Amino acid sequence: MSTSAPRPSVARELLDLLASMRFAIALLSVICIASVIGTVLRQSEPLGNYINQFGPFWAEVFGRVGLYTVYSAPWFLVILAFLVVSTSLCIARNAPKIVADLKNYKEGVREQSLQAHHHKAIGELHSNPQMALAEIGATLTALGWRARVQQRDNGTMIAARRGAANKIGYLAAHSAIVLILIGGVLDGNAMVKLTMWLQGKQLYTGSGFVADIKPEHRLSAANPGFRGNVSVTEGQRQGIAILSLPSGVVLQDLPFDIELKKFSVEYYSTGMPKSFASDIVIHDGGTTRSAIVKVNEPAIHKGVAIYQSSFEDGGSKLALTALPLDGSEPRAFEGRVGTRLPFGDQTLELEGLRVINVENMSTPDASGADVRKVDLRNTLSKHLGSGAKGDGEKVLHNVGPSFSYKLRDAAGQAREFNNYMLPVTLDGHKFFLSGMRETPAENFRYLRMPADENGELAGWLRLRAALGQPALREAAARAYARSATPDGQPQMQAQLVTTALRALTLFSGAAAQPADEAKGGLPALSQFIERDVPEPERARVSEVLLRILNGSLFELHQLARSRAGLAPAAVDADTQAFMTQAVLSLSDSLYYPAPMLLKLESFEQLQASVFQVARAPGQKLVYLGAILLIVGVFAMLYVKERRLWVWIAPTADAAGSQVRMAMSSTRESPDNATLFAQLKAAVLKETS
Repeated sequence: MSTSAPRPSVARELLDLLASMRFAIALLSVICIASVIGTVLRQSEPLGNYINQFGPFWAEVFGRVGLYTVYSAPWFLVILAFLVVSTSLCIARNAPKIVADLKNYKEGVREQSLQAHHHKAIGELHSNPQMALAEIGATLTALGWRARVQQRDNGTMIAARRGAANKIGYLAAHSAIVLILIGGVLDGNAMVKLTMWLQGKQLYTGSGFVADIKPEHRLSAANPGFRGNVSVTEGQRQGIAILSLPSGVVLQDLPFDIELKKFSVEYYSTGMPKSFASDIVIHDGGTTRSAIVKVNEPAIHKGVAIYQSSFEDGGSKLALTALPLDGSEPRAFEGRVGTRLPFGDQTLELEGLRVINVENMSTPDASGADVRKVDLRNTLSKHLGSGAKGDGEKVLHNVGPSFSYKLRDAAGQAREFNNYMLPVTLDGHKFFLSGMRETPAENFRYLRMPADENGELAGWLRLRAALGQPALREAAARAYARSATPDGQPQMQAQLVTTALRALTLFSGAAAQPADEAKGGLPALSQFIERDVPEPERARVSEVLLRILNGSLFELHQLARSRAGLAPAAVDADTQAFMTQAVLSLSDSLYYPAPMLLKLESFEQLQASVFQVARAPGQKLVYLGAILLIVGVFAMLYVKERRLWVWIAPTADAAGSQVRMAMSSTRESPDNATLFAQLKAAVLKETS
């Protein structure tokens, strides 16, 4: 075996190979980092979502870098291209050598060079060379070695090898990288953008019905690769998918229509969906095919996979009642989720219906277990003014349906509301809940209105309407003064009337000035005390004023019931509890940003199923690449290529055979010595 230094061309080739490997590893590292970013950061979301998450400045910076579409960003595709080219060149340059090496057993080595190996041995056999050759050949074959024999004038050389899969693993692993990268590009947004460019299509950034979108925003059914969403309402069919990109959408015509016959969902006790499935019919020309699509159980038709992604409201019919807070006549009307209705000088947008609301009904500071992150008691602790209790155990309970809507003014500004259909029991009392928030980034703040003795909202509404009428406030003040004037001190009645009327007027907001921060309720009383009462007297005056306010509101409640033709409320614990909660609720209602409440009377639920449809031509390449990668890595890490040479020459008397053997390996390890010892014992008939 020659041990001379490599020629300059071979050395240069080796350096080029090492440089290429380092370059490929560096590119692969960058791709891994970018893939982590693409996994952590949700891709292809609307730009507004990123602005809410990162702020305007960083949202724009990340957008310019392309972090919202990492897998189709130009810099990512350039790196992929370099990595594919670099890895392909490595394969092209080394594959012929590996193939040639697989065929080469190196049986032409000189027998003297065997002494230069680390693992070597020499011995004699009693058999003649021909018999020794047969015995050694059988032994090596039994041990899993593949051998080739070369006859020479002075002896016989046996060249054997084992673990040739090590070099095949190199080709498999590098080929896997190329296949996975190409498959990933074929299934990504890059192919969609390329198709749009080739077909002259544009992104759609407006709003409206899918049927109204022009053809320049639609891709044909022949598009080789896409991944989008299709929303289908029960009883309807759809054949167009929406491909979402950060700056807009593009429509994808499907080669078939999907009809949703029925959508079913089951829930855990926590409110989390346990399972949901869609019973669909695929309409392909004049043929139909029924299928059931479940999570992780897609239906595949014409190379397009239909996955169960999620579900939403499909346009449920809502029967609503508008309840004015000033006591005007209620107005009943109907609407469907997803529609807009004129609502006075505003627009009513019906956003959604939620039939099941499993909430944490323990203390308001509990963390909540509902998967939608709606901890009702925790949210109510931040409602418009009322207090709350401390920590406690979670108590999960389905509080019934709720619906959400927006009121949008002429300037386009909208407030979002979320109202519960049924009264909710909190701290042993029943309340109707109406939530409001200014922006989607905020939590809902809930106005909780106590239910009356009939479990209805009518009692609270009567009291709220009566509070806004000056004549009833004055009558309630006089009634309170008559009942609270001590016997034998009639001169105090006039003063009590004045004080009670003043308290009711402040509480109702009728005395509020434009410059006042408090427009009514308990904050207005607090502002009055801080402004007009000396500090040493504030605690006493506050206690007296609240007692007068509570008594006056009770008389106002009785007057409102009398005007409605109802019997006076009983003076008992239930009425006292109602009035205690009503005081807080009335105070909060004066800051409610709408002149009326919307109450859900009934509904007809209509579900819609959201499918993800995907045509993935690169999927098979990725699967094949994954298999090759596993095989290649396993072969390179756990399979060692070993070569063995056995030289057989006749002894001096020609009756026996002199055997000289040596072994080499691609990686030196302790098990090589053990293996060679076993070979030595088997070939030379020795025990050590």
